[in-house]
Amino acid sequence: MEQWQIDKSSGVCAGTGAELKPGDEYYAALIDSQDRFERRDYSCQYWQQHQPEVYSFWKTKVPLPNEKKKLFVDDGILINFFERLEGEKEPVKVNFRFVLALILMRKRLLKYEDTRREAGHEIWQMRFVREKEFHEVLNPQLDDEQIEQVSHELSSILRGEL
Repeated sequence: MEQWQIDKSSGVCAGTGAELKPGDEYYAALIDSQDRFERRDYSCQYWQQHQPEVYSFWKTKVPLPNEKKKLFVDDGILINFFERLEGEKEPVKVNFRFVLALILMRKRLLKYEDTRREAGHEIWQMRFVREKEFHEVLNPQLDDEQIEQVSHELSSILRGEL
């Protein structure tokens, strides 16, 4: 399970080491480290000047001290992350993609169409509601506890909380 641990925001720009202060906009990014994703945050200024190479990213804001926490993530971020993970073979990425598929199904953005079996694996054929193109999602046969853990990690990294 430890392979799914993704660090929460450190509150500093990974490029400059400068503190991200309440109200500051910044880019939260996932870096592909093969066996896991690493989270790094970048100030907008650093991001625009250096354009760091990342796997996936989203723009967010450091919450103000008394500001209510953001409880949802933009659907476009979820879809982008889901699509970027297509074709990945590493177990952590397969697991993340599967849980993203479940989340997108629950949001009624992704629709389950069929299942096929290949080399002892269950592969779900799915499509986005307004599209005809199919996406294949390997079912890694996670138990409820594993799904909960991956969901928790996804939630914490995508919320952009400090």
